[in-house]
Amino acid sequence: MSSRWADTEADRAEEVRRKKEKEEKKRLKLQKQKEAEEAAARAKAQQEEDARPSKKRKLSPAGEGGSKNATEERKLMRFDAGGWGPCRHLSNFEIVNEIAEGTYGHVSRARELATGAVFALKKVKMDFAVEGFPVPALREIALLQKARHKNIVDLREIVLGESFDEVVLVLEFIEHDLRTLQDDMPEPFLPSEVKALLLQLTSALSFLHENHIMHRDLKTANILLSNRGVLKLADFGMARFIPPPSAPLTQYVVTLWYRAPELLLGALSYSTEVDMWSLGCIFGELLLKQPLLEAKNEVDQLSKIFALCGLPNDKSWPGFWRLPNSKSLKLPRNAPTDNGSAIRAKFPIAGKAGAELLISLLSLNPDDRPSARAVLEHQYFKEQPKPKPASMFPTFPSVAGQENRKRRDTPNAPRRGDVPRLGGGGIDFSGLFAGRDEEQKGAGFMLRMG
Repeated sequence: MSSRWADTEADRAEEVRRKKEKEEKKRLKLQKQKEAEEAAARAKAQQEEDARPSKKRKLSPAGEGGSKNATEERKLMRFDAGGWGPCRHLSNFEIVNEIAEGTYGHVSRARELATGAVFALKKVKMDFAVEGFPVPALREIALLQKARHKNIVDLREIVLGESFDEVVLVLEFIEHDLRTLQDDMPEPFLPSEVKALLLQLTSALSFLHENHIMHRDLKTANILLSNRGVLKLADFGMARFIPPPSAPLTQYVVTLWYRAPELLLGALSYSTEVDMWSLGCIFGELLLKQPLLEAKNEVDQLSKIFALCGLPNDKSWPGFWRLPNSKSLKLPRNAPTDNGSAIRAKFPIAGKAGAELLISLLSLNPDDRPSARAVLEHQYFKEQPKPKPASMFPTFPSVAGQENRKRRDTPNAPRRGDVPRLGGGGIDFSGLFAGRDEEQKGAGFMLRMG
């Protein structure tokens, strides 16, 4: 007789049923957990998809490209969007010392309080009574924002002072300007250093001209040099985009000592050739360590130009007599064409190639002056001595960091709205070319005013 506690068939069946029920509950629990994880992953993916910018599907007509275009990977073009934002306040900077004052602004050396970095601050001179916000400042801001080049000073930002008439340009700080630096140097730059400086300046000028920009105030005071031998072109207050050929321009641009003869004679239509004349004046100044054509007024400037470059005639400068102020000049029509003898005699250190380059840059006829690109490829830079590398350039004490420093008096850039005048009264220059045997006897000229 079996025990009443022995397992029966019914007990075993019940145990199997309970085991299956337990396994089913466990399976359902795991399934719900998996579905919840999948739902969370889908929600996260949807959020990421919504955060991306929408892409427009490009639809191409049937038969154009076919399956080839469908399989090619399309690359999105990226553009600088830019944007508007508030200007920072001038209080973010601490003025260290004054550097200089020009026609259109005051320049100071300043330190940014947050970073300790040193910058040059150019405060715009306001004249609301005449024209509101100065046009030269507007042009300088617009052009410096576009002219990004290793040899052009970098405009970092624009800040405001306590009032709206206190607008300050924040520029990178460069230790020297060539005008002050040459005054403090006991000797001129070496030929290899002159080549290095001229190459960098011409590179900046070529960039501007190829982007249809005229500087119109090239001079050594507007050329900066760092202690690392890097040259930077600055002061774009008179720069502008090149207009169409028929558009009239003011002839009263460029500081007097670097002003081209066609501007002195009243030309209303000109282009990048006026910058190339200034480049020639700077080239000569680097060799001499003093301004090449240092005159007191427009009449004196013309006399010095003609003494160095010769008298214009119908062959050397066909359009000379059509210039407005040329009618005030009394010149011989058959004046001999100058062959550059005065320039060669004045610059023996430049060598044959250097003298030829200088003669071409100081051509009276604007059409005979080379472009900046042609100057960069000139033989002068290929012969010995080669241009000195920037890393080997000498360093000098930073004059811009001194509070009270002596600066040589140089003429300022012309003010907007001024009109050039050659003066009044008769001025006789008939003895200007006396003693120059290579020219025709008596081939002087007289300037008649009135």
